[in-house]
Amino acid sequence: MNWRDEVTMKKEGNTMKTTVEKKKLYINGEWVEAKSYATLTSPYSGEALAEIPVAAEEEVERAIAAAYEARKAIASLPAYKRAEILEKVVAELQERAEEAARIIALEAAKPITTAKGEIARTIQTYKFAAEEAKRIHGETIPLDAAPGGENRVAFTVREPIGVIGAITPFNFPMNLVAHKLGPAIASGNTVVLKPASQTPLSAYFIAELFEQAGLPKGALNVVTGSGRTVGDKIVTDPRLSMITFTGSPEVGIGIRNKAGLKRVTLELGSNSAVIVDEQVDIDRIIPRCVFGAFSFQGQVCISLQRIYVHEKRYDEFVEKFIAAAKQLKVGDPLDPNTDVSALITPKDVNRALAWIEEAKQDGAKVVLGGERNGNILLPTVILDAQPTMKVSCQEVFAPIVLINRVRSIEEAIELVNDSRYGLQAGVYTDNVHVAWEAAEKLHVGGVLINDIPTFRVDHMPYGGVKESGTGREGIRYAIEEMTELKLVIFNRNR
Repeated sequence: MNWRDEVTMKKEGNTMKTTVEKKKLYINGEWVEAKSYATLTSPYSGEALAEIPVAAEEEVERAIAAAYEARKAIASLPAYKRAEILEKVVAELQERAEEAARIIALEAAKPITTAKGEIARTIQTYKFAAEEAKRIHGETIPLDAAPGGENRVAFTVREPIGVIGAITPFNFPMNLVAHKLGPAIASGNTVVLKPASQTPLSAYFIAELFEQAGLPKGALNVVTGSGRTVGDKIVTDPRLSMITFTGSPEVGIGIRNKAGLKRVTLELGSNSAVIVDEQVDIDRIIPRCVFGAFSFQGQVCISLQRIYVHEKRYDEFVEKFIAAAKQLKVGDPLDPNTDVSALITPKDVNRALAWIEEAKQDGAKVVLGGERNGNILLPTVILDAQPTMKVSCQEVFAPIVLINRVRSIEEAIELVNDSRYGLQAGVYTDNVHVAWEAAEKLHVGGVLINDIPTFRVDHMPYGGVKESGTGREGIRYAIEEMTELKLVIFNRNR
């Protein structure tokens, strides 16, 4: 059967039997059957989607060896060849965009309309990578600016770092993979990719596109399995020169501790906030804030989790926000009208409900939601949550948002900064002085003036401070992380 048909029905006698495809590892340009498999199920319906290979250590070893062997060949590809490969991936993905979105909706329970948005962004990410492949360059250095530098000419070049280990999360299984693969291939590196256990179909789909685009064997290897077997091997193997990881701070810190002298880029968690100043047009910003809080069930690193509203506009904001949130449609991710569907696992639903209950016990008010419908957590709005509550100080990664009253912008900035995280933050204001103060004093990787922190386009520098990570993504910035700077000096005094 075609692997793109996630589930098929086969008639046996008078009964219909459900069959699911057994996927394969992608190693050295070949689809390789694994020794062990696990069943992938839909977060929404629980039905089986596919049998996914669980790589053993020897299979991970084969993938790393293939990437290491291929590194010189890929590094020697001219820039236009690397760009052509990425452009072909763009063309294929445009042609199969509906299919790709459906894969995401099935394996991640991402509402299909949101999944289509992710595919549109993924296409842009690979386009940017193709463009940046042609723009990797160094600079000349005026050595005669220093005594003793006369008659010398210096310049820098950027060289591929080698083999990159990419470990990606479930929440953007196409686009966050693209943020690893695009710049890596654009800059002439090879990759061993470990996708999230819940969303491997997206990774295998994109591997097929790269294969069709003519990517040389060994340049991309996709291995699925446990973090302990696959992840640890990738992180600790000396043949890899860099690890790029998107996921939780706890795992990211563990990777950093194990990676030794490897270069490490970490895109980790957040409890992102927005500040609403007193003179803002509330009606204008409510739709954006609702989108930021509940898009993909809040399972977004820059999901809007905390809202601090000036006391003069607080009651109006709360009333209108709740009214808008009540209009959200919950249900099947394949329904184009669905706004909110299932969380990625039942365990995450249970955790979110426990955090909500803790907040209620400590005096917070749950004014919307706070209940489950199967694996769907209904959109939840909490008022008067203290900064020490888990729903405030930790990353909820669920459709939960807090709305708190503040007396001043200064108080709001202090509350935003009172966090172990610092990815992005937003401020809505018509006062340029407030905007500048927020830009200067918010301790985050990105400050959004008159927008929610959930905004991202794929060529901007993206990353955080504190436990939100190290390094930056955004294609040009990722290429800088994935290349070594070499200095060349010509002495004209022969």
